[in-house]
Amino acid sequence: MMLANLRLVVMGITLGITLQAAEPLRIFIRSSPKTHGGANGNHDYPAFLDSWSKLLPAHGAVAAGAPRFPTADELSRTDVLIDYSSDGANFSAPEKELLEAYLRRGGGLVVIHDGMCGPEPDWFSRLAGGAKMHGGPKNSRSGMMRLHFEDPANPILRGAVEKGAVDFDFDDEMFFLLTTQPGIKVLATTADPTGKIVPQLWTWENKLPGGKDYRAFVTLQGHKITNFDNPVFQGLLLRGIAWAGGRSTESLLPVTAP
Repeated sequence: MMLANLRLVVMGITLGITLQAAEPLRIFIRSSPKTHGGANGNHDYPAFLDSWSKLLPAHGAVAAGAPRFPTADELSRTDVLIDYSSDGANFSAPEKELLEAYLRRGGGLVVIHDGMCGPEPDWFSRLAGGAKMHGGPKNSRSGMMRLHFEDPANPILRGAVEKGAVDFDFDDEMFFLLTTQPGIKVLATTADPTGKIVPQLWTWENKLPGGKDYRAFVTLQGHKITNFDNPVFQGLLLRGIAWAGGRSTESLLPVTAP
C-alpha cells in the first residue's frame, strides 16, 4: 500500500511538472511612441508591438503589451518582460521598484536596442548586465557591421548561422562606450569606429538581494523594424526570449519566413 501511494505521489508530481512546463510563456512588451520620425522604419516601437503581439502567440506564447511600463498586476502575469522602447532604461522611482520586485521573483528580462539607454547606466547594468547613457560622447553608429558570434555552439545562437559560420553582416546600429558587468556571457561582438571590439549580444544571470535567480537577454541591434523579419535575427530573438523565460531555446521556433 505504501509503495502504491508513493507511486501515486511521484506520478502526481511528474504530471504537475509536465503541465507546468506545457503552460505557454507569458510575455509583456513595453513599447513607446516611434522616434526618429518619418516612414524610415527606424525605432518603430509601435510596429514591433503590433507585429510581435501576433507573432509570439503564433509561436505558442501569450503576448500582451502597451506603450508604457507594465503595472504590478500585469507583471504578476508575466514570465518575460521585453523592453523595446525609446530610452527604455529611463524609469520613474515607482517603475524601478516594480522592475526590481519583478526580477526578485525570478521574472525574465529581454532588452532590445534603445531599451538599454537611460540616465543611470550603473544601476541598469546591474539588472541587465549592461547599459548605455544617452548624451555626452557619441556612442552609436548606424550602417553595415560585422557581428562575430563568440560561441556558435551556444543554444541561443544554434541555427542562427550556417554550419561553420561565425560572422554575420548586418545593416543596423551598433552601440559602444557601454557600462557592462564582468559576469555577462558575450554572444556576439563587433568593432567600434576605433577598431575596439565591443559586445553587442549577451546573456546575464543574476540575483538581486533577497530574490530568486533570473535571466536577462540583451541585443543592441533592433534599429530597423524590417530587421525583425530577418530570419537570423528573428531566430536569435525568439531563442533569447525563451531562454530568459527559463524554457528550451527551441520552444518558440520555428522561425517565421520573411
